[in-house]
Amino acid sequence: MLTKLFLKSSLSLSVGLMTVGANFLPSVRPAFGAERINIYYGVLQRSIPIKSLELFARTGEIDEDFSAYARYVNKQELGQLRRLLVTPIPLGAVEVSQFLYTAIGQTLLERLGDVIQLESGLNGFYAIRSALIVSAAQKQGFTLLDVFRNYSSNAISVNLSRTQEIAQTVQILINQTQNAVALINQESREEAGSTEVLTTRVTTTRRFQTQKTTFNFNDVSRNRVINTDVYMPVTSGRRPIVVISHGLGSDRTSFGYLAQYLARSGFVVVVPEHPGSNAAQLQALLSGRADTVTDPREFVDRPLDIKFVLDEVTRLQDSNTTLRGRLNLQQVGVVGQSFGGYTALALAGAKINFEQLNKDCPTLRSSLNVSQLLQCLAVRLPRTEYNLSDSRVKAVIAINPVSSSILGQTGLSEIKIPVMIVAGSADTVTPALPEQIQPFTWVTTPNKYLALINGGTHFSTIAESPNNALPIPQEAVGASPEVSRSYIESLSFPFFQTYVAQQPSYINYLNAGYAKAISQEQLPLSLVRNITPNELQQALNGSPLSSNQ
Repeated sequence: MLTKLFLKSSLSLSVGLMTVGANFLPSVRPAFGAERINIYYGVLQRSIPIKSLELFARTGEIDEDFSAYARYVNKQELGQLRRLLVTPIPLGAVEVSQFLYTAIGQTLLERLGDVIQLESGLNGFYAIRSALIVSAAQKQGFTLLDVFRNYSSNAISVNLSRTQEIAQTVQILINQTQNAVALINQESREEAGSTEVLTTRVTTTRRFQTQKTTFNFNDVSRNRVINTDVYMPVTSGRRPIVVISHGLGSDRTSFGYLAQYLARSGFVVVVPEHPGSNAAQLQALLSGRADTVTDPREFVDRPLDIKFVLDEVTRLQDSNTTLRGRLNLQQVGVVGQSFGGYTALALAGAKINFEQLNKDCPTLRSSLNVSQLLQCLAVRLPRTEYNLSDSRVKAVIAINPVSSSILGQTGLSEIKIPVMIVAGSADTVTPALPEQIQPFTWVTTPNKYLALINGGTHFSTIAESPNNALPIPQEAVGASPEVSRSYIESLSFPFFQTYVAQQPSYINYLNAGYAKAISQEQLPLSLVRNITPNELQQALNGSPLSSNQ
């Protein structure tokens, strides 16, 4: 059982962090690499020679040294381990070193070093970082076995007690998430069965031709050029507006499919690119032209980008022939994903919650919620009252948003306009329970909705972009992303028709029955209007959700 925990937890954790990948390149190679992996559990110690793992990875053969451990792992898990050992990590030395010297990269390494230690039992932070960088310098597409061989200690020591603690915490979060998901699915089924609802996918009475124009808006006061695509239906009259905000490391093409869909449905769609947290920023980091994943100021600048873009199109609407007479700038909706989800919520009135950040961020090293690494960058912001909301914004959709620490209950309770939160039950980047489900219970505005994509991941709703700094593995995208994208289209149109275009008849589509009608077997969809904090706590068997999960 102990070895099974090691194989499934430690190695999976290692490769997961390593594939994300460190600022300068060491000029020397370690004098020796690890020859064995020592597993400690209290006073007990066992050892696996690295050569046994190499033999297994190369041929599938299990020698005598490895057989004592392999019997604890089933055939499928052995296959997964073998793939982990030999799967190329497609990063070079500069890319790896650049990331691992950022604040987020160092926090990840500190966590990993608690488990994978030096032979002396000290935190393995520096040895892991060095091994990663040297391995990447030796060849593009290095493997976990290469990292073992470049580890600057005769042995890699695995603290199985710490691994077991992490595994137990992970299991608690998994169980709690499953209970919360079951609650939402049950509530949605009950509502769908008890009300008379429209049961076909919403369709527009007219499908418009569209045109796309790109503007380069220069905010001199903040030294930001905000490249913005505007998708317009070819029709006369002023049309309501939807703004789309992309996630961290993405760009304005990632929701191009949604922009086209909404424009064909009669909305003017404005898609700005946030220059400090887009794909170009990540590319600059990995190529050595930047030293951070993103600046804490992005928590302020992103909402300000959208306010500035709305100001600019307002200024241009009378002089620009493309925009003239086409925009209803007092009826604006916003949809955002991940960091863009936060952006949408901030524009809706949610305020940065420094008190919650001060509570959560000191325990960041023990947190299993990866999104808190991003959120806790905001503790470096000057403590002031930031005016990030916009009265022109009438409703927002937040897909996989980060919210638990940066906004918290106090911040989210400030929202007064309609809001829809979309969660994926298999999201490991912004986990559904702490980042969307529990925060949904904190939102007090009466017109609120929680859509749950069962089996959806953090990347299910994002279209593949030619500008991605790193390719997203299919395993991270998950099954049937086209289904998730169709849900976003089918939910966003009636939501914005109801609350932005002021067409109240479309509210008939914003219910569990409609979600059931459009739901597909690969990724079942649920929709609820309200889950109370007490209902959620009961679903969690009365166990509170820890802030460091």
